Amino acid sequence: MTTKPVYQFTARQILLLAFSTALIAVGATALLYAVSNYWQQRDGSSLSFAEATPPQGISDPSSVSDEQNSIDVYKTISPGVAFITTTTYQQDFWGGGVQEGKGNGSGSVIDANGNIVTNFHVIEGAQKLTVSFGGEKTYPATVVGGDPDTDLAVIKLDSPPPGLTVVPLGDSDKLIVGQKVLAIGNPFGLDRTLTTGVISGLQRPIRARNGRPIDAAIQTDASINPGNSGGPLLDKFGRMIGINSQILSPSGGGSVGVGFAVPVNTAKRVIPQLLQFGEVKRPKFGASLPSIEEFKQRGYRLPVDAGLLVYQTQPGSTAERAGLRGIGMDGGIGDILLSAEGQKLNDLDDLYRLLDKKQIGDTVNFEVYRAGKTLTVPVKLLGPPARTQTQPRRGLQ
Repeated sequence: MTTKPVYQFTARQILLLAFSTALIAVGATALLYAVSNYWQQRDGSSLSFAEATPPQGISDPSSVSDEQNSIDVYKTISPGVAFITTTTYQQDFWGGGVQEGKGNGSGSVIDANGNIVTNFHVIEGAQKLTVSFGGEKTYPATVVGGDPDTDLAVIKLDSPPPGLTVVPLGDSDKLIVGQKVLAIGNPFGLDRTLTTGVISGLQRPIRARNGRPIDAAIQTDASINPGNSGGPLLDKFGRMIGINSQILSPSGGGSVGVGFAVPVNTAKRVIPQLLQFGEVKRPKFGASLPSIEEFKQRGYRLPVDAGLLVYQTQPGSTAERAGLRGIGMDGGIGDILLSAEGQKLNDLDDLYRLLDKKQIGDTVNFEVYRAGKTLTVPVKLLGPPARTQTQPRRGLQ
C-alpha cells in the first residue's frame, strides 16, 4: 500500500502564511477598487441621472419674487454654461492658402471631469474646440462622442479646472405646459445671456439635420437664437430639463418666440453611451421598408391600408433572422409590418421612434400581414450586420 506524505506547519509558518494571505487580499481589493473607479469614469456610470436636488444658492421659488428667482438661477447655474467655439480649416479655391471658419454654441457641464453636453450640430465637422466660462480664459476640448439622430454630443475639457459648476439634470417627463423656464446661452456670441419664458407645448415633433425624428421635443417662447444651441433649458429650481436645439423662424433670422429643446430624459439615455462608446449603439432593422401610403399615392392597390412593406432584407440582419419575407420570396408581395407593441407603423418615423427606445437584444412582437393572414412575429433586435459586397446598401433601416 502506498502512502502520501503529510506536511506539518510550524506556528511561525502558519503566521507567515496568514500574513501573506492578508496582504494579497488587501492588494486584490485595492486593485478591484481602482479598476472599478477607472471604468466608472470611463463609461459615465458615476453620473447621477436621477432627478437632481435643487442646487444650493437658489431660494425656494415660492418664497421669493419671480425676479429674484431668475436672479438666483442665473447666478447659480451660469458658471456651468460653456461658451463653445469651433474652428474648421480648408484650402482656398486656388489651393494656396488655408481658410479658417469659426462657429459658436453653448453647452452644460455635466460632471467634475469636464464633460459637457451640447448639440451635435454645434461640433459637427469641427477640427478645433475651445471652451470658455466667461472672461478671456479658454480651455481646449475634444469630442467624446456624438449622436446625429438626437442632435446630442459630449465634449471634454482637456485639462478641466478645479471647482467646475455642474448643471443638475431634471426630469422632462414631469413638465407641464405653462410652467416657467429659463435659457442660458451665448446668442450671437454674447456670452451667458439669460432669457425667460414658459413651456409653450410638449411632445412636439422635430427633426435632426439627418432627417431623423427627435421625439417629444419641448416648445418654449424663451428667446433662443443662433449661439444658444446646446445650452440648457432650466426649470425654476435650476435643473436642466432640455437642451436648446432649434428655432422656428420663417424669415430665417432670429427668434420669433417658437423654440425647441431636446428633452433631458433623451439626453440621459444617450450620454452614458457617448461616454462609453463615442456613439449610440441602436438596434438596426436591416430592411428596405417603403410605406403602404407611398404605394397608394402612386396608384397601387395593396391588401392593407397602412403599414411598412418589407421590400428587401439584409443578410444577417434583424429582419432576415426574424424570418421576415421580402418581395418575391415564396412568390408573394412580401410581409407588411402593421404594428409593434400595439403601436401602428404608418411610416418610418414610427419605426425610428420604437428602435430609439430599445436596446440591442430586446425582443419586440410585430403584427405582420403575410399571404392573406395576420400573425404575430417575435423579432429579436440586433445591431448592424457586417457589410459584404453582396448586401444591399441603399434604403436600409
